Amino acid sequence: MTIIGLIGRIGAGKSTVAQRFASHGAQVIDADSIAHEVLAEDEVVRQIADRFGPDILDVNGRIRRRAVADHVFGPTADHARALEWLEAIVRPRVRRRIADELAAVRARDSGHDGGTVVVLDVPLLVQAGWADWCDRLVVVACAEEVRRQRLAARHWSRTEQEAREAAWNRNYTVAGLPEEKISTVDASGDLAYTLSQVDRIWSGLSG
Repeated sequence: MTIIGLIGRIGAGKSTVAQRFASHGAQVIDADSIAHEVLAEDEVVRQIADRFGPDILDVNGRIRRRAVADHVFGPTADHARALEWLEAIVRPRVRRRIADELAAVRARDSGHDGGTVVVLDVPLLVQAGWADWCDRLVVVACAEEVRRQRLAARHWSRTEQEAREAAWNRNYTVAGLPEEKISTVDASGDLAYTLSQVDRIWSGLSG
C-alpha cells in the first residue's frame, strides 16, 4: 500500500487532484465526506441538537449543515468556542474511520502485491498527524486570486468565508516536512495542465 497525502488551502483544488488519482485507480479517502456521515450518527445528532437547539434539524431529523455553519463560523469568541466544541466531537470519529479504512486496505493487500494507492484528502492533514502515515505528500498550490474566485463560487457569506479562512490559516503549514516526500501540483491554470501534473506523479509511482 502506498499512501499519498494531499496538502493545500481551501479552494486550492485538492478535490480535483484526488479525482484524477482516483481515475488512475487510487482509492480516495475523503475526510469531508466521512464528516458528513458522522453528522448523521444518532449520538452526534443528539449532541448537536442539545447544544444548538432543535432548529438545527430538518423535518426528517437530520443535521442542517448550513445551520451548523452559522453557529460555528463567525467573528465572535462564541463562534470559535462552538467550532472547537464541534471539532472535538467530529474529528475523533473521522480519524477512527480513516484508520479503519487504511487497516482494511492493508489487510486486503497482505499476501498480494500490495499495490493499492490510497489518497488521503484530509483538511489540515499535517496538523492532524496524518503526514507521518504518508509515503508521498502532494502540495496543491494555487494563485490566491484564483483560489478566491473558487471560494466565491461556493456561495458562502463573506463572514463565513473569512471565518473558515481564519480557522484554516491558524493551523496551515508545510514547514518541516521531508522534502524527499513532497511533490507539488500547480492548480492555478487550466484543468488539462493540472491533470497532466497529477499524471506525471502517478507515472512516477510505478517507475
